[in-house]
Amino acid sequence: MWKAYSAGYMKQNRAICASVRAAALIAALFLSFLCGLFYNFWRDNIANVIEEEGPWHGRIIGEIDEQEISMIRSLEHVESVTVKEGVSGEDGTVVDIIFDPVRSIVKDMPLITEMLGLEEGEASYHYQLLLLYFVRIPGDEYPRLVMPFYLAIIVLVCIAMLLVIYNAFAFTMHARVHQFGIFASVGATPAQIRICLLQEAFRMTILPILMGILIGVALCRGVLAVIVKMAEQIVGGRSAEFMYPPYLLGLTFVLSAATVLMAAWMPAKKMSRMTPLEAIRESEEIQISSKINFLGITFAGFAPRKRHSPIMFSLFGIEGELAGNFLKAQKRAFRTATLSLTLSFLGFMLVQCFFTLSDISTEETYFARYQDVWDIMVTVQDTGIAQVRLNDVEALRKLTGVEDIAVYQKAEAVCNVPEDWVSRELMTLGGLEALTDGSVISAQGIYTVKAPIVVLDNESFRQYYEQLGTDNKTDWLRGEGGTESLEGTVVINRVWDSLHSNFRDSQYIPFVQENQDKITLGGADSDKGLTEVPILAYAEKMPLLREEYADFALIQIMPQSYWGKIKAQTGGAERDTYIRILAKEDSSIEQLAELEKKVGQILARSYDTESENRLQEKVRNDEMIAGYKYILGGFCVLLAIIGIANVFSNTLGFLRIRRREVARYLSVGLTPGGVGKVFALEAVVIASRPVVITLPIIIVLVGMMIKASYLNPMVFIRRAPVGQMLLFMGAIYVSVAAAYYLGGKKVLGCNISETLREEIV
Repeated sequence: MWKAYSAGYMKQNRAICASVRAAALIAALFLSFLCGLFYNFWRDNIANVIEEEGPWHGRIIGEIDEQEISMIRSLEHVESVTVKEGVSGEDGTVVDIIFDPVRSIVKDMPLITEMLGLEEGEASYHYQLLLLYFVRIPGDEYPRLVMPFYLAIIVLVCIAMLLVIYNAFAFTMHARVHQFGIFASVGATPAQIRICLLQEAFRMTILPILMGILIGVALCRGVLAVIVKMAEQIVGGRSAEFMYPPYLLGLTFVLSAATVLMAAWMPAKKMSRMTPLEAIRESEEIQISSKINFLGITFAGFAPRKRHSPIMFSLFGIEGELAGNFLKAQKRAFRTATLSLTLSFLGFMLVQCFFTLSDISTEETYFARYQDVWDIMVTVQDTGIAQVRLNDVEALRKLTGVEDIAVYQKAEAVCNVPEDWVSRELMTLGGLEALTDGSVISAQGIYTVKAPIVVLDNESFRQYYEQLGTDNKTDWLRGEGGTESLEGTVVINRVWDSLHSNFRDSQYIPFVQENQDKITLGGADSDKGLTEVPILAYAEKMPLLREEYADFALIQIMPQSYWGKIKAQTGGAERDTYIRILAKEDSSIEQLAELEKKVGQILARSYDTESENRLQEKVRNDEMIAGYKYILGGFCVLLAIIGIANVFSNTLGFLRIRRREVARYLSVGLTPGGVGKVFALEAVVIASRPVVITLPIIIVLVGMMIKASYLNPMVFIRRAPVGQMLLFMGAIYVSVAAAYYLGGKKVLGCNISETLREEIV
């Protein structure tokens, strides 16, 4: 009986069932699209990490012989062991290990370290790759952002789709309360009613779910094809293969079906709890209350004596009053639309404004700032500056298109600054305590200050020292390889005046008085000793390096030959060495790519390296920002679609009730044009609410962001994404108008006399 009844209902109410099917199709489409997109992003992240950093899971550095390496290979869960010849050196042999299954690294890596008699710090983990395999190592503090973000988006989409489908089912079930009340009165149990409604929901939505999944997979493939094509246009971009495995299809189907059935379960459960008497007496009419006087005729059922919408009445007359009363009476039904459209508009505008500000800031503080400093940056991994051979550097200098090269390594150290050595300008501002971020320690009139060290190769240091134009007559010494060098350090004598300037337009004052010829440096670790270092010169000018330096530190620049003599006392050296290459002026991205390739060929023979190309990095940054805009903007569009779907559901779901309402309006003299005006005003109010709510919020938030970034407001105004916001706003208006046009066309096409006769009957 239930099956025949449901089939008959679906045939007689095709329009209402169509809204349910459309909602299910949209839900399945978005879920399959996002599942496929995130799955392929996850695979691409793994491929990117492996390409850039290698496929290793665990790494051991120490004195390891062939017998011990063979022992590691013999372990059950070890898939492969690789000795990194190019990076093995003064710290010992570097051994990379890959495990299968990957999760076995948690138990096996500590066991291997113990068997080799190595300290815990001599074993390292590839945290970035392991987190993509969902493996957490004890003590791992690497932030888990990617997968939680993906899962959070999927959950939000399920909730959003649940709301859309819930509204669609609520309309279909509301129209049948009276019928199910009759069924309950003749013996149908609440469980039977719920099962009937769920079976009906499944039959109505099974085909739309399958179609939505297939469309979502096709859409995902198309979007990824566009992304891959864009990536391939970038020099060095990586191609990727689209994949949507069977188990992911199954997961998508389960998510979609569960979302639809849960959305149907909630109104079905509510309906089944109603008593037969409540269901039979339940009115299908829209209660807009009391009375209204129109053309001298007073009739009930539309509005109270006191106007509900005085502003709408004063602006648009009786049509505005009718539109305002309807929206107030159905505010709960339109709550999803209002919330979704408001959040979508707010999110879209914030995304556009945020990335516009970010783009301006990145351009001013990074690309524009360093465009004359570097063109290619090479990171020589796990290699000290002393291990970079001079003949390799000379080969790089001789490459066609190379203007300048600097090889450097960084180290952390501290120095003691007596209070009487601090500059007068700094003391006038209140001393270091008035400026610093808490990184300076003061005890008994002596400041312990960070003194980061930049170690330059001898040739680069000589060029830098000569550019300072110093009158210092210290004799040049013959260093390793025949290069000339000096014994000592150049002190960068400046500190950021944070009281009178900001990070965007920093002003500096002298840190110390330039009356000392030696500085005491020590290791950043407390167990390191102190050593006196001759001061070759005081300077404000930094070497041409792509580096951000500490604002409240006494930076040291010293030659490689001298650093080799004191590094045992200072320590704190980073494991990597950097090679900064400045190309000829006006080099194109293709020329830089070719130069980067030649640099890699020279260094790949002896070192494990990574390189960056400034122009390519700029293109990648722009592509990345555009990608974030598309993805986040797509989520905002999704929210907007949810809101618009709610509007369509309301306009189509209320057709029968609104036909009666419109028939009454027409019977007392309101013209079809007047009814159309009522519908138009309702559409304008629904679409305008998000704009009215969000514009003040956006203005305040963007103003706060501009102020926090110390940006000139006119710079942002000239690049404000007005066009994108107007386009998004217009799309919302057009979509809501289309929903009301379709609903209004169906309502106005009804026969007045037949509708009123049905009401009397």
